[in-house]
Amino acid sequence: MSRNKLLLVLLGSSLLAGCAADYLHNYDTMTLASGDTQKANQLLQTVDPYNPASNNTKIEGDGARSVAVVQQYKVPPPPPPTTNMTVNVGTSGVTTP
Repeated sequence: MSRNKLLLVLLGSSLLAGCAADYLHNYDTMTLASGDTQKANQLLQTVDPYNPASNNTKIEGDGARSVAVVQQYKVPPPPPPTTNMTVNVGTSGVTTP
């Protein structure tokens, strides 16, 4: 083999070995591009994911205010008063003597 071919083979094999080096390492870590996959998996496997306060069925509210709101929907307010307005009234085509 000539020296140029040997150099080309060594250069090509070293480049391929450099690319495969990261692939052959078995890392037991997470990359920065993985996001919150651990947290997402943890939430998927949670037995009771709801807030404990969600079991409270007694919702506090003002009854009089609620009745007033319902009455507004049942009886609509009267329409606003109409106003007569005249704008740009002129005598078109009429000449005065």
